[in-house]
Amino acid sequence: MKIEGIELIRVTMPLRNKFRTSFGTVHERDLLLVRVVTPAAEGWGECVAFGAPMYSSEYVAGAAEVLERFLGPRLLERGEVRAEEVAELLAPVRGHRMAKGALETAVLDAQLRARDESLGNYLGATRNRVPAGVSVGILDSVPELLDVVGGYLAEGYLRIKLKIAPGWDVEPVRAVRERFGDDILLQVDANAAYTLADARHLARLDDFGLLLVEQPLQEEQLRQHAELARLIRTPICLDESIVSAQGAADALALGACQIVNIKPGRVGGYLEARRVHDVCRAHGVAVWCGGMLETGIGRAANVALAGLPGFTVPGDTSGSARYYEHDLTEPFVLRDGHLDLPTGPGIGVTPDAAALAARTTASTWLTA
Repeated sequence: MKIEGIELIRVTMPLRNKFRTSFGTVHERDLLLVRVVTPAAEGWGECVAFGAPMYSSEYVAGAAEVLERFLGPRLLERGEVRAEEVAELLAPVRGHRMAKGALETAVLDAQLRARDESLGNYLGATRNRVPAGVSVGILDSVPELLDVVGGYLAEGYLRIKLKIAPGWDVEPVRAVRERFGDDILLQVDANAAYTLADARHLARLDDFGLLLVEQPLQEEQLRQHAELARLIRTPICLDESIVSAQGAADALALGACQIVNIKPGRVGGYLEARRVHDVCRAHGVAVWCGGMLETGIGRAANVALAGLPGFTVPGDTSGSARYYEHDLTEPFVLRDGHLDLPTGPGIGVTPDAAALAARTTASTWLTA
């Protein structure tokens, strides 16, 4: 498949409500979209980096630069390329997995559209819809938290994830359990806000029957996570620590986690995400699909991935209305606590031209 051009599109999307985690607060989503043009079809990818390097070392402006100066030219110089070759072609450029993942996804989308195959079918999805969970950020008060959680449960979400941080952990979780009971699927996400010295405090969460505690310690601290796993009963799930299938295998071998959150952008794309899934499934370890406040472009691909058989925990594949008043694509709508896998070719969705134009702040074309 010959790539004729690559467009890098900067977009700003206001969030319906601010989203606060242990590493910062997001009021609007600064996004980078990648469009790949071939003679047969065009494809879309969404870079999940944030505007500032707080969740990871990658950030939107840096991703745009590395795509423009290094990654895009490598593919354009190659001429004919298949999606399955992209990772190897980009490997000489160190790191930048989110940027690489967006470019690979756009190539894969174009490739699948050209042969009229859906991403879900290509990846090996075994379901036509997936259970949806929702991520609840840190709020200003416990009563506000209870109102927000109650609203999401009324909408039909099947799993609630609470963001936690030192000073906002045990009491909010206790309040949610007391208000809504033991039957709701509940988990927490620390985004690496704690240290091993907090083990005794984190063990207080054991009383609440949580599905998991996500990424309690820093991303490099696999050994410390393994030690923490011996000190608390709540299963540990790794997020930021898992950057590849090899990294997942190492974490499992060390006993650093019992569950894995797969974020395709964090591991470099959907092909590597499938490999992470396969490693975990071979070890009998459950996985779920994390979210990065994606628009419908990234959400469509995430939902397709979540249709694979190893995704046995509801993910952060919320409906579009969770974050955006108006999405860039047809909105994903929650039905009976589930989202339908797109059935069209490629990722199954295309940006609405007017919506995209209204939110675009910059655009750069790359050609051979």
